Amino acid sequence: MKKPLLLSLATIAILGTTNVSADSMYDRFQAMELEMQKMKKELDELKAKQHVVVAVQKDDKKASSDDEDEASTNADNEDDDEGDDDEPTVKEQLADIQDTLSDLNKNTNGNHLKFGVDYRFAVDNLHYKMADGSTQKNNAFMTNRLWLNMGWAATKNLSFHGQLAYNKAFGARSGVSTPGMETFDWIANENAYNDTLRVRNAYFLYKDDTFIGADVPWTFSVGRRPSTNGHLVNLRDDDHQSSPMGHNINVEFDGLSAKFGLENVTGVDGMYVKFCAGRGMSNAAPRFNTAPYADTTSNASIDLLGFIFTPWSNGQYTVNTQYYWAGNLIDETNASNPAAGFTTVGNMHALTANFVANGIGDGISDYLDDTIFFVSGAMSITDPDKGQSMLGSADSQKGYSYWIGTQMPSLISEDGKWGLEYNHGSKYWRSITYGEDTNIGSKLAARGDAYEAYFTEPIIDDILSLQIRYTYIDYKYAGSNGFFGSTSGNAVEISSTMPGAANYVDKAQDIRFYLRYRY
Repeated sequence: MKKPLLLSLATIAILGTTNVSADSMYDRFQAMELEMQKMKKELDELKAKQHVVVAVQKDDKKASSDDEDEASTNADNEDDDEGDDDEPTVKEQLADIQDTLSDLNKNTNGNHLKFGVDYRFAVDNLHYKMADGSTQKNNAFMTNRLWLNMGWAATKNLSFHGQLAYNKAFGARSGVSTPGMETFDWIANENAYNDTLRVRNAYFLYKDDTFIGADVPWTFSVGRRPSTNGHLVNLRDDDHQSSPMGHNINVEFDGLSAKFGLENVTGVDGMYVKFCAGRGMSNAAPRFNTAPYADTTSNASIDLLGFIFTPWSNGQYTVNTQYYWAGNLIDETNASNPAAGFTTVGNMHALTANFVANGIGDGISDYLDDTIFFVSGAMSITDPDKGQSMLGSADSQKGYSYWIGTQMPSLISEDGKWGLEYNHGSKYWRSITYGEDTNIGSKLAARGDAYEAYFTEPIIDDILSLQIRYTYIDYKYAGSNGFFGSTSGNAVEISSTMPGAANYVDKAQDIRFYLRYRY
């Protein structure tokens, strides 16, 4: 009998595997758990076998002493034969499997909730040219970003996923612009008061292969959904894509979703539909109000409803579409006095469609096979409340945006890549992309032109990587990163003669370098 699972390549691969994303970490620990179950089963079988051998020897001993001596001699001969063939004894196999189980337990911490770490250090060189010709800058804006990823499957169909996030500028504390002694960053974790670690994602996911007896794979999820770094935006961010299309929505919110695969019933490759709903702001009184959590009279809750429809995807070429409606959108009541709060100004419709080629041509070259190209178009339609205006107009206005990009192999390493992107937005274009990972403001929200180039390269396997990225935005109209009304979102043309020109950004650029550790 050969050594069982201990020396198998599968076990060695599992114990030595390192992965990048939360999803691959999750799969890795699932594999570990399955391996542990197999080993435990084999351990029980070997123990049972050993028990049978001992029982037989005891019976032989009771029969006669001569038979016992003969059995002992035969056993010794068998052990000698096993030694000659380099075969392990049952005791050796038991010891080896128990050692490996111990290693696996250490790797999984003996828990069913598995963690992964994603830490990024970044330094940005920021430069702004204001409408009056003056400039503002920060030559070295440094940040720490930490994501603690977690997830595990309770059953074959049901799993939990979560992510804690910390994003902080060097030498600063969240929400503190001019720190006093008690809130100074030097003692942030040495004194007995709280700093901020936020929940970025927390949701459960149910999935099944059939829906009400039909051959329709489906999923259902509810919680704080992964709604940032969606389709196409994830390429430059070097992340696994979330479900929303990043062209016109990239924000965190709480909600639910249900996805239905239609490929089996329609015969069309990759077809699916996904329904989503969420709440971006809750209209509820504080806990210790007269009527806790009752609706307030200030602003209505901001809700989002939408769906994603992929009519076709064959693995190389994909067409995606998305529609959403956002209700009870807000704007600052007084831009010069943030304490005045917000005013509800109206609703908005948004549509997006894109085409993605994951590989150019068919076997023309390895380089083109690994090249991604995409083109995306989007439209926003405002719906102002009576007596209100949105984006500087009391009438419904349509805004447009288009976005093209490509990502190619780096030529330096097998896994490195570099990319180029360009996007343009019209006067009344409005996206909800406040969560975009660009410190000068969302490039996809720009009413004007945005250009971007990036280079991402692994340093140590797929654990440590670096990126250099350049983003340039040329604004044609103001309010690109404001809210939805006519205070901060007013789409006035940018010029040196506009009122308050010194307060409007005309052009902005961000040169970013980061080091990122993921395991």
